[in-house]
Parts: sequence; structure tokens; C-alpha cells
Amino acid sequence: MKYYYYWLAIFVFAVDYLSKKWIEHSLTLDEMKPVLGDFFVITSVRNKGAAFSILQNQRIFFVAITIIVIVGIVWYITRIRNSGKILLLSGLGMVLGGALGNFLERALYGEVVDFLQFTFGSYVFPIFNLADSGIFVGVVLILLDAFITSKNENGDPNDRQERNGQDELNGQQGNQFIG
Repeated sequence: MKYYYYWLAIFVFAVDYLSKKWIEHSLTLDEMKPVLGDFFVITSVRNKGAAFSILQNQRIFFVAITIIVIVGIVWYITRIRNSGKILLLSGLGMVLGGALGNFLERALYGEVVDFLQFTFGSYVFPIFNLADSGIFVGVVLILLDAFITSKNENGDPNDRQERNGQDELNGQQGNQFIG
């Protein structure tokens, strides 16, 4: 599918946007709805910072940084779009969609709607949204592509050792016939 990475970005953006609107209209601020006991709870909160609520009330900073990131991603996608790197392009598309999702809210309202809350024992993971999830999955895909590319470029170390061992064996066999 042509330009699938942009379609993926639009999909992440749309799902994030619709989920945030649903939360805004269905729950009051700080309202909690258990989904899977205490493990997974829908909790309506607003975040004026970045991931894990760091750098609160830095709206201009986040808007500027996000514009730079979005322009950088679009530029890079344009540069590598014919590379055949499906994982990398998919990851960039997901990061782009998530960045746009949080950017829109931050630019318009100065905060983003977060609502996905997970609790592991006594630890409550910071509440996040689907744009954050898209960014996370996108980064994982980008890292996976980097790992696979690195492995292909450098070769498997076990294969190199086997080849080196074979080369040494061939060299020793060659020396047996000399002199």
C-alpha cells in the first residue's frame, strides 16, 4: 500500500483523538472506571507535562519541540520511503501519529487527556493515552529495525567464528602440502 506509513500515522492520530473525546464526554475529571479490577482502570486526568508528567506547564517548549520532531520525521520518511524498510517506516508513522495526537491537544488546550492506568502490585504506572502508546510501539519498531539492520550489516558473530575457524582449517590443510 502506497504511503502506508502516513496512513498508519492518521490511524494512530484518529484512534487517539476519538478515545480522548470519548473520555472527555464519558467521565468527569479524576473519575475512575475499573476495567480489570485494580489492574486496569480508566482514569480521566489531564497532563500539562510530558511523559510521566515531567516538565509541567512548559506548553511553548513542548509545542516547539514537537514541531521540530514532526518536521524531522516527515523529512526522514521522505528520504527513506523507497528503502523497503517496513519496520522503520511503520515505526516512524506510529511516532508521527502519536506526536500529532498529543501536539494537537497541547497546542489547543495546553494539556493532554490521559486515561490508561495500570497497577502492578503496589506500583501504579503513570497514566498515559493512546498517542503515548503509538509513540512507544513506534520506537520499539525503530529499535527492532536498527537491531536487525545492525545484525545483517555485521553478520552473526557465530557465523564469523565458524567462517574464521574454517579459514584456519583450510590454511592448515594448505600448509601440509607445502614443502
